[in-house]
Amino acid sequence: MITRSVSAFLLAFCSLLLASLPAAAGEKDFGDYQVHWSVFPSTFLSPEVAQANDLTRSRGIGIVNISIMKEDENGQPQPVNGQVEGKVSNDIQQVKFLAFRRIQEGDAVYFIAQYQYSSGELMTFNVEARPRGQNEAMPLRFTHTLFSD
Repeated sequence: MITRSVSAFLLAFCSLLLASLPAAAGEKDFGDYQVHWSVFPSTFLSPEVAQANDLTRSRGIGIVNISIMKEDENGQPQPVNGQVEGKVSNDIQQVKFLAFRRIQEGDAVYFIAQYQYSSGELMTFNVEARPRGQNEAMPLRFTHTLFSD
């Protein structure tokens, strides 16, 4: 079970990543919905946050974080529940499926998955996000390279 303070820290950390690492984050607009993503090494997490969220913290393990947002009546993005699935491949087309887990704390909802990478390896993510109650998936394709610290 995730404690409120640890979850708040993780959410704040992911928000910080979105703001401070533009090359590691992005968003795509799908009309009323937006899908946000960030990618970072698992070593960016403190040992306490990794343990509380059952995440492996190690060199060569990355984290991809996906959020589905919908604009409210004031035009402000609000997180929505849904489903996320996808896969990641390296530059020699080795494909691994991503096991996304839904994390919810208060109004915040996000989906995280871990994957293995080699330092400097270009990874291509193919992800589909589907807000609850919607039939059509919102496809994302993005690339990112992580370096071991």
